[in-house]
Amino acid sequence: MSTFLTWFPRILSMVYVLFVASFALDSFAGAGGFWRHLGILVLHLTPAFAVAICLWVAWRWRILGGLLHMVLSMIFTVFFWLVAGHAQSFLMISLPLVVAGLFFILSKWNYRPDDGGHAVDSH
Repeated sequence: MSTFLTWFPRILSMVYVLFVASFALDSFAGAGGFWRHLGILVLHLTPAFAVAICLWVAWRWRILGGLLHMVLSMIFTVFFWLVAGHAQSFLMISLPLVVAGLFFILSKWNYRPDDGGHAVDSH
């Protein structure tokens, strides 16, 4: 169970980063020069970078990373207006971050270094 709690939120976060980054693929559509498209690409990749940073933090400090995932979920909910009657959007964008955050926190409480867990948590 400890292995599942360790790796499930990590894999979920990695898949989520790829999912959110896939929205940046449309940044090359339309007219405009290289710099305009590059700026749009960076703008579209900002949420993916934010989640990747949260994942990096959670890999080292599970509770802090879990809390950051949940805070980022709230920020995404407000920023992308997911509470305005769009349940499907909320489930796709915000819920995976909440689940990953909860599992990061649970994995810290269930972590035992002598059971083969590969975490690098400091005690």
